[in-house]
Amino acid sequence: MKVADAVAKVLKAEGVEYLFAYPVNPIIEAAAKLDIRPIIVRQERIGLHMADAMSRMTSGEKIGVFCMQSGPGSENAFGGVAQAYGDSAPIVVLPGGYSRSLSQIQPNFNSALNYRHVTKSCEQVTVPEAVPEAMRRAFTQVRNGRPRPALVEFPSDLFGEEISDSFDPKPVPIVRYGPDSASIEATAEALLEAECPIIYAGQGVHYAQAWDSLKELAELLGAPVTTSLGGKSAFPEDHPLALGSGGRAIPKPVHHFLQKTDLIFGIGCSFTRTGFGVRIPEGKRVIHATLDPADINKDVPVDIALVGDAGLILDGLVEAVRDRSNGASEERTAAVTGEISAVKGEWLDQWKAKLTSDEVPMTPYRVIWDLLHTVDVENTIITHDAGSPRDQMSPFWEPVAPLTYIGWGKTTQLGYGLGLAMGAKLAKPDALCINVWGDAAIGFTGMDFETAVRERIPILSVLFNNFSMAIEIPIMPVSTEKFRSTDISGHYADMAKAFGGYGERVETPDQIIPAIQRGIQKTQEGTPALLEFITAKEIQISTF
Repeated sequence: MKVADAVAKVLKAEGVEYLFAYPVNPIIEAAAKLDIRPIIVRQERIGLHMADAMSRMTSGEKIGVFCMQSGPGSENAFGGVAQAYGDSAPIVVLPGGYSRSLSQIQPNFNSALNYRHVTKSCEQVTVPEAVPEAMRRAFTQVRNGRPRPALVEFPSDLFGEEISDSFDPKPVPIVRYGPDSASIEATAEALLEAECPIIYAGQGVHYAQAWDSLKELAELLGAPVTTSLGGKSAFPEDHPLALGSGGRAIPKPVHHFLQKTDLIFGIGCSFTRTGFGVRIPEGKRVIHATLDPADINKDVPVDIALVGDAGLILDGLVEAVRDRSNGASEERTAAVTGEISAVKGEWLDQWKAKLTSDEVPMTPYRVIWDLLHTVDVENTIITHDAGSPRDQMSPFWEPVAPLTYIGWGKTTQLGYGLGLAMGAKLAKPDALCINVWGDAAIGFTGMDFETAVRERIPILSVLFNNFSMAIEIPIMPVSTEKFRSTDISGHYADMAKAFGGYGERVETPDQIIPAIQRGIQKTQEGTPALLEFITAKEIQISTF
């Protein structure tokens, strides 16, 4: 068989159903012959984002795969791979390369050289007989250990060469590993002895599918739970012990308990210091449970460290805590949940005026609030975009089921949310999949709304249009006043209609809910919908 056919055969064996791609790459045709559906995007970055969502929404059980052509395709794809690396998403990237006689000659772009800093593994195949091993290594890397991209580059003159017809790939093994029992015992003791422990859950809980164990541990301890943006929805935010999740914007309960706590237990998280995540207060005692030992003491000094799968760790802690205690007393749990409720109520009262405002132009907070109270939250998958939509939505959106909020923020490329929503819809076709973005983000990836129409991916796209880059106004006052440098514009509902989707512009608060209902109806009919809300230049976010 040809090399391209052998690669497709591996994808089929690994359970790949969709190949996200931009031509020309011979793997596309080879995959289609095996009934792997190609999804052709308008730009490479969107295809990588869709692959990213496929992996996230299945906890890595189905790996997102993207392929592209040599040269410009590989060059353009770099941002999407860097995004997946920063947010620890396990995707397989299969670029074409220049022929072997040219691949090492400048200025020809060599993916195997240039992607090394944004991939977990990265190699170029130069002989046909190396294809099985290279593909096996790539899938082993993305299915085991810390989830991050793996890349295999194929020189263009290699695709047509032959390998043995006896090649019969099998799915790679998946391993889970955990810490020693002494670390589990020490952690259990520390959690039970703490006066006010809190649990900080990251997206490792999602990949381990350890949601039930996280909830059980929190209830045994009577401990409040907060999450990173990537871990959001790992703990139901309607639970009495839920603090919500924080990023650049933060709910008051998260801030309150981070200041009060005497022990922070981080599970399935990296504790990476970022301007788009919660900062751990100095001087706090920290226990860090993570899949990657490279994260330990990287940004936050820790007292106890556990390395391994979040599910194995949580299961071990549940058992150890239960052996030592009958669970938190009713009085303790009541006191903690009562304090959470009081702080949350006070915080929401402070924000109620914006969340329910009738002002025109409308505040985006009113749109978020009405959206939250209109959709079936449990059966909705939603993601923010970079900038204002992330900071405005993440504190107030309350997911109640796992993997219903796609949070991100280690790197913040504008336009990421559109591809995530489309990939989520392919992974979970029965869910309402929404991306919330601004007029800056749509300028980066808006053309790929046409991909949603053409590929029959009925998402709901919620756009905030305030005709400006609002966050930048306070930091670009001179350039704004003299040259209008923060002004941007467009009639994006018309753009959606031009692409064959449903588009509607909404200008008054009384039309928010009816428009959302119409947009949902269109998605149920199989048509992607874009709702463009004309909003104020809102710059206030929830901080303390």
